[in-house]
Amino acid sequence: MKFNTKWFKKKWVSYTIATCSAVVLYMLLSHFSVILDGINSIFGFIKPVVVGCVIAYIFDPLSKLFETSIYKKLKNEKTRWKMSVATAIIVIIAAVVLLFVALIPQIVDSITTFASNIGSYVESSQELIDQFEKAHANGILSSEFSGLANIVNKVLENIGSLFTDNMEGIVNSSVSAGKNVFDIVISFILAIYLLLDKRRIINGISRLMELILKEKTYKSSGEFLDKCNKILIRYISFDIIDGVIVGIVNAIYMLIAGLPYAVLISVIVGITNLAPTFGPIVGAVIGGFILVLVNPWYALWFLIFTIILQTVDGYILKPRLFGESLGVSPLMILISIILGGRLFGVVGILLAIPFAAIFDFVWKDFILKKLEERKAKRYNI
Repeated sequence: MKFNTKWFKKKWVSYTIATCSAVVLYMLLSHFSVILDGINSIFGFIKPVVVGCVIAYIFDPLSKLFETSIYKKLKNEKTRWKMSVATAIIVIIAAVVLLFVALIPQIVDSITTFASNIGSYVESSQELIDQFEKAHANGILSSEFSGLANIVNKVLENIGSLFTDNMEGIVNSSVSAGKNVFDIVISFILAIYLLLDKRRIINGISRLMELILKEKTYKSSGEFLDKCNKILIRYISFDIIDGVIVGIVNAIYMLIAGLPYAVLISVIVGITNLAPTFGPIVGAVIGGFILVLVNPWYALWFLIFTIILQTVDGYILKPRLFGESLGVSPLMILISIILGGRLFGVVGILLAIPFAAIFDFVWKDFILKKLEERKAKRYNI
């Protein structure tokens, strides 16, 4: 049955559609917070499933590597894939355990030392502020420095009560962390089953798409999904490599310079570097805050090195890692980070750039092409 398009040529129909669209858009925007809450509630409910799919997606390339290298001589396809998945899981778990064994004791020791010395750090910082105030009183420092000193003084006064006044919040966070650990375990088990049944699931989805879609649409959909997969895998892999490199370089510098809490701060810098745009800023602020309590000069040297490191990372390392495959405009990246953070939190921020890249190639390769084809048909080009 063909759809009758003659109605759309009538003005009153066009005006009615435009009015209804405007009303719907207004209702969506006016109730945007409610819609966001609804999306977050749904996402919270299906979160273990989503996380399980993400874990399976991350494990898949390593499983493929083992299948085509170590187990390529095995004739039975199912056995070959199961062995590859099992090996990938063992390798990743072993790597995580080794990382924890190597880093966690030092991180815990750094946190314990920092927490036990927080009082003395605040006192020494307070003494430094008092010296600034005396210098201002004697006319050595300008009023701008005095105002800055007062601001820092107020911050330091609140640091001492930060831990004692928020014990209830810390307990609630611990309970929430326990629930998250349980969800991760469930997600991990689900990821294993998804990996083992991956080919059957893909074949089922492929047959369903072939049944529903036209042949041309089916082929273009396959190409689209393949390109999305390549973008995501490339971004996730190189982003992790970039974060590890930045964390290691930061640790080497801090150890050579004799700065305290090198492991703790470097882990924070490496992890926050995974998040685009705002991540390195957050890492620098946290690291600088920890060091400024110990010695302001430590914080200064750390921040100077961080600026140099992020400049090298942004202009040399990342372009070499990512190449031109993820060439996305800064404005689109910023918009995608804001929207991703609002809708999906940290996960949305981390995946903002690859989804922006996907949207960019969808716009160029599909939407613009369709518009050009329609324009060519209209003017008989």
